[in-house]
Amino acid sequence: MFSVKCQSSPLGHLLSQILEARKKIKSGGPVGEMDPAAAARYATFGFLITADGGVDARNRPALHSQTSATGSAYNFAPGFLLMFYFVMNILEAKGWRDFESKMRGSYWTALKMNWKVWTPFQFVNINFVPVEFRVLFANMVALFWYAYLASVRKLSFPT
Repeated sequence: MFSVKCQSSPLGHLLSQILEARKKIKSGGPVGEMDPAAAARYATFGFLITADGGVDARNRPALHSQTSATGSAYNFAPGFLLMFYFVMNILEAKGWRDFESKMRGSYWTALKMNWKVWTPFQFVNINFVPVEFRVLFANMVALFWYAYLASVRKLSFPT
């Protein structure tokens, strides 16, 4: 059985595609087809990396304090985001130059957004959400987080 983490990655990517299509429709631009292969790449990432037993430390038992939430976000996020960019680059069969371009163009923006999003949500999750709902709460945030990552990675940046 797939974990919820495995499912939130491709669903986040599909949400990103839907939102981008709606934006193009409103602006009168051409709308491309949905990309199921991209969703499959995100599912692979979700299954191999963030699924139960993977490296996602957000749902590990934590001390009930703001220090725990902020420490996790600030210490864990840079490496995890780097791994996300690297693994997705491999799954997309792209070269080193594309990886460098994505890192230079959107990594710092995505990392700052990670801190802005996950720090307050994890603080709320740890301090106010009942234990039985914490994984669900984090996965709902993750759904939108993956939609954001899918969008920010698609942006073109000069090399």
